[in-house]
Amino acid sequence: MKFGGTSVADAAAFENVARIVAARRHDAPVVVVSAMSGVTDALLASTRLAGEQRVNDAIQSLHETFDRHRIAAEQLLSPQLWDEFTGYLNDAAAQISQLLQRSAPETHRATQDAIASFGELLSSALLAALLKHRGVNATQVDPRHCIITNEDHTCAAPLMAETFALTRQTLVPFIEAKAIPVAGGFVGATKNGNTTTLGRGGSDYTAALLGAALGSREIQIWTDVTGVLTADPRVVPNAQTIERLSYSEAAELAYFGAKVLHPKTIQPAIEDRIPVRICNSRAPHERGTLVGPQTETSPRTLKAIAHKTGVTTVQIASARMLGAYGFLRALFEVFERHRTVVDVVTTSEVSVSLSLDDDSSLPAIVKDLEQLGSVRVEKGRAIIAVVGEGLRSTPGIAAQVFSTISDINLTLISQGASSINITFAVEESRVQEAVRRLHDAFFIQ
Repeated sequence: MKFGGTSVADAAAFENVARIVAARRHDAPVVVVSAMSGVTDALLASTRLAGEQRVNDAIQSLHETFDRHRIAAEQLLSPQLWDEFTGYLNDAAAQISQLLQRSAPETHRATQDAIASFGELLSSALLAALLKHRGVNATQVDPRHCIITNEDHTCAAPLMAETFALTRQTLVPFIEAKAIPVAGGFVGATKNGNTTTLGRGGSDYTAALLGAALGSREIQIWTDVTGVLTADPRVVPNAQTIERLSYSEAAELAYFGAKVLHPKTIQPAIEDRIPVRICNSRAPHERGTLVGPQTETSPRTLKAIAHKTGVTTVQIASARMLGAYGFLRALFEVFERHRTVVDVVTTSEVSVSLSLDDDSSLPAIVKDLEQLGSVRVEKGRAIIAVVGEGLRSTPGIAAQVFSTISDINLTLISQGASSINITFAVEESRVQEAVRRLHDAFFIQ
């Protein structure tokens, strides 16, 4: 059971999570918790201040963060448990202060990971204490005793064999003793014991790793919405909950903008064929969305429409592509050198078009690409993906999609290799209009 930051935003939210976990104590749950909402951002901001030689400002900036935990604990815990948690909190504050004072450019990423990890460590300590206060046998578990990673700080990759073995060694004794382990997500450690993090959204990944290592019956991601919806409810207020998704559908939706699931969450579950259920911590009796090996065929063919904004498209045109080999390798080596992920790719005989989420290295990338051909960059774009297993076998879907938004200029049109999504780019200013029209066409009877 993984609970996100909005599910543990304040004392009332913690109380709600404790009720949910206590009600399921006989299912022998393992709990993973994110930092309180906004805490990771505050911790990362402090590391930036320290990097600017503003160490005192960095330390001062975290007083509100520590006060949030202290106030929540005071509202939730007995005096004895409050004393214990306050001691833990004060020790964490002292460690963070020391890390900020020792911050140096050559160790910045490692220091950032060490500091960012305290968000999850504090929230897991508070939740474990609250469960004890409610009479539930619960124990905080340091995630660094379970998740072993490489040394790529801020986006570390778990070492699967070591992680699975250590997870079982650490957690099975608690489960056999009928104690509920409460671990922070997002955090791991190298073989040498140095703290790492799995990247933003990594708490979902932690839950999937622990669930796969333990052979769990189900991995539950508890958030603030009831499952995966047919579209972003901020854009389409009447979006509906999807009862079932296949792993492939969920992965495509996550990759193309759906905020409920982190893309890396899917992989450990796929390998062990463990269902992933997305639940609403504010409506715990709703069944949410179940993601598994199979899906139900939708009478509408499509399952959902995902979109993401802030996209940049890049087109490289070169006559050297015609009848040549090695061109695409040279092209993608440019993005590899600059550690930039490419999303959608389309090709013709003499050009390649692709989309980027992260354009921070774009000037250097363009300079290198110009060695291969002429380059055109378009910013202010958005990607839309219509997703559904029914796309494999249902004719006419693409025609309906494109006719529905025929007056909106589309670029970078692609059908995914999985054959379950159609993806295209539009001007960012028209993406909400396009999503609403597509949703009305496919989901409103």
